[in-house]
Amino acid sequence: MKNGKHVILCVDDDPDILESLKVVLEAAGYTFVSAPTAAEGLKVFQRARPDLILADLMMEEVDSGTGFVKELKRLGSQVPVYLLSAVGDELSGQVDTGALGLAGVFQKPIQAKILLGALGAKLKK
Repeated sequence: MKNGKHVILCVDDDPDILESLKVVLEAAGYTFVSAPTAAEGLKVFQRARPDLILADLMMEEVDSGTGFVKELKRLGSQVPVYLLSAVGDELSGQVDTGALGLAGVFQKPIQAKILLGALGAKLKK
C-alpha cells in the first residue's frame, strides 16, 4: 500500500490497454503503476512493491507474460498475479495457470465491473 491505497502494477505493451486500466483503477481508488515490457515490469515491481499485478500474456514475445510470472516466483514474490489475454478460453491449452500460481485470468477487453470485483475480493483477503 502507498498512502493508504493498494498499488496495482499493470504490465502490457499496448498503451491503450494501460491507459484504460489506469482510468478504471485510479477512479476506483487504487494507485496505478505500469510497464510496457516484462523486463521493465520486473524493475517496477522491485521499486513499487505492488499489492497485485495484471500482466499481459503476449507482449514483446509470445510467452513473455508467463516468463514474467515465473521470474516473480523465482524472486519469492507472493503478490497475486492475474494474466490478461485476448485468447480467452484457448488460454488453458497454452498456459498451465495452476503451475504458475496465478490468481486468475482476464480476457481482453476487460469489463471494469468484473475486474474491480475480482481485485476487491482478492485484496480484502
